[in-house]
Amino acid sequence: MLRVCPFLDRSFIHILACEQTEVLLFDPISSKHIKTLVEAHEDCVNNIRFLDNRLFATCSDDTTIALWDLRKLNSKVCSLHGHASWVKNIEYDTNTRLLVTSGFDGNVITWDTNRFTEDGCPHKKFFHTRYLMRMRLTPDCSKMLISTSSGYLLILHDLDLTQSLEVGSYRMLRARRTPLSSDGSASASRSSGAPRQGNDSSKIHPHREGLSPRNSLEVLTPEIPGERDRGNCITSLQLHPKGWAALIRCSSNMDDQEWTCVYEFQDGSPTRPPVSPRCSLRLTHYIEEANVGRGYIKELCFSPDGRLICSPYGYGVRLLSFDENCMELTDCLPVQTSCLREVRSIYSHSDVVLTTKFSPTHCQLASGCLSGRVALYQPRF
Repeated sequence: MLRVCPFLDRSFIHILACEQTEVLLFDPISSKHIKTLVEAHEDCVNNIRFLDNRLFATCSDDTTIALWDLRKLNSKVCSLHGHASWVKNIEYDTNTRLLVTSGFDGNVITWDTNRFTEDGCPHKKFFHTRYLMRMRLTPDCSKMLISTSSGYLLILHDLDLTQSLEVGSYRMLRARRTPLSSDGSASASRSSGAPRQGNDSSKIHPHREGLSPRNSLEVLTPEIPGERDRGNCITSLQLHPKGWAALIRCSSNMDDQEWTCVYEFQDGSPTRPPVSPRCSLRLTHYIEEANVGRGYIKELCFSPDGRLICSPYGYGVRLLSFDENCMELTDCLPVQTSCLREVRSIYSHSDVVLTTKFSPTHCQLASGCLSGRVALYQPRF
């Protein structure tokens, strides 16, 4: 069976990455299966990223990245070798034409696609940290966000991908963090109170390293509802399509709770309520998840306009909004942390849903479950 991973498209094609080494191509209008790239990789295919209207990249648990040309799908353009473990994410900087990948080896690697040949393309290790889970670039490529299974969220500000960074000596990232109580002391007790409002200085520890005028590093332990005294694992990370916010799916270290949280970027917004200490993210919205399928990573997503969130929810998906009118995030920012609103639940699978993705060009949504079924549908309200 196939376990479907992220779904992407151009205006004329949908592409799905699958667990069993395959890549599937579909017509976005009729949802008709067009072609299967059999043995696209030697292990699970994890992600797909278009570089332009014809060239796209795939990454895999076989530790490689492959470049493909839609005009000639009988073979890869080239294979890229550099990671030592499963490759999970692909990003692309359209300004520099650098492909950026991350994997469970803890490495973020840049690839110069300006100079690719059939033998590959020049690459270098840009960043390394332990427990790396997901890596994203903001739409303007001015920031890189990295989530870790140890509960940290790293932000590289004023991003310059041409510089390599060495942070192996950064003490906070060398071990899993110790959860802190409200007075800053180590604690293992469980918090049963309501989610906290705003930022808690005992929970969020912003710190910027002066590595260079560019690429300043900020390390956060994001505020998680109900997780005040316990560690957590950030399993999924997405960014608002306009770069306004970060969206994460996280679970407790004991895997007995799951949350979806939205964090506003606090860069120069005059209407933002003051917070202390200063940090780049503020928790604005949250919702508790069903926590079905413990241990599996569940990938959530924003709609192309950023007004909706689609989140795996048991054997289906939930469409969530920031308020009852599905307004833009900037038009309904709460003064205090608020719950996300459930617009609709859709149950169309017979197994745990692990991934969701909106089409960037069509009013269409895809979801994939553990047993391999793909559902393509149009949300109706």
